[in-house]
Amino acid sequence: MSTDQRSSTLKEGFLVKRGHVIHNWKIRWFVLRPDKLLYYRYENGKRDSCHRGTIPITNCVITCPYLEYENKPLVLKLETNTSEEYFLEACSREERDEWAAAIGAAVEKLRSGDAKNSPSPEPKTPSPLQLHNVNLTQVVDAMYDVHSGIRLTNHIEQGNGYSNCFSGSEMIDWLVFMQLALTRMEAVTLASAVLEEGFVRPLGIRSVEAIRTAALGQQFLDDSSALYSFVKNFNKRGSVKAEKTLSAIELSGKVQKRGYLLKQGHKRKNWKVRLFVLRADPDFLHYYDPTKDDLIPAGGFSLRGCLVSALDDNGIPSGVKGNVQGNLFKIITQSDIHYYIQAPTQQERIDWIEAIKQYT
Repeated sequence: MSTDQRSSTLKEGFLVKRGHVIHNWKIRWFVLRPDKLLYYRYENGKRDSCHRGTIPITNCVITCPYLEYENKPLVLKLETNTSEEYFLEACSREERDEWAAAIGAAVEKLRSGDAKNSPSPEPKTPSPLQLHNVNLTQVVDAMYDVHSGIRLTNHIEQGNGYSNCFSGSEMIDWLVFMQLALTRMEAVTLASAVLEEGFVRPLGIRSVEAIRTAALGQQFLDDSSALYSFVKNFNKRGSVKAEKTLSAIELSGKVQKRGYLLKQGHKRKNWKVRLFVLRADPDFLHYYDPTKDDLIPAGGFSLRGCLVSALDDNGIPSGVKGNVQGNLFKIITQSDIHYYIQAPTQQERIDWIEAIKQYT
């Protein structure tokens, strides 16, 4: 990020965003600028260099709190001047209200500013197709079906051979034939969602270039020369189950601190954003998948006897793999399980370490 971009950043941090096409929830890194809100994917401990979407905030209407989601009480709603709606979930009431206040202040500044100096409104774009009732997992399961799923064949693109793949037009044909989409345009929207979620991947120059040059998100091509394949070992994907059965007693403690942190997995060593909740009496630290609607922790441990310490940003410990952006700290439980965690900022790392130490 350039110096000019940093100077125009009003606020940044993790929020969970509801998808426009498929109404699932995904963690994104948001950056508030004076006239827009940008969001980025954050994969395996690293933020994408290119933003995935833009929310224009000129004359934006903010609803905070937005209480239509029973299991998500920390949502705020943004409605743009093109009547598009965005639903964003924060990690705490304080963080939600801070985001609402920061966005509201930027909107008010745009509204009260001189019209000549105000940023030009972004061109209106058609609203994406709303596939409200689509279950993306069921679509992908149908694609994989041995008898009725997408047929895998061999293709040649610009002199290069690819096996066990399919073209973009073949996938669109299949989606329409299976009546998973009514039109080819709707099928492209659905296929783009499947691509965006990482169930399929591009092969060859044509499809890869389309993603690289796409202005917003990933772009699926309805084209016989654009090739795609299934992601290997898809059926083995998924989060690791909690290390132990969590009792109601563990979750009965008073919440002392909440926040989004990056946690390294114990087996795959990949980095995932998790919602951490620190509870006292009894003293436990639990973490959740923030994209899920349920209230069951993905894992947790007692803080009694734990050791917590900051790790030097200039060197990567032997137990740490993948992308480390800094602000790293380590928790060793009484049973000698090591947790490596990254905070979004240096101050948040300090705050979390101090909070945890009170209960160890």
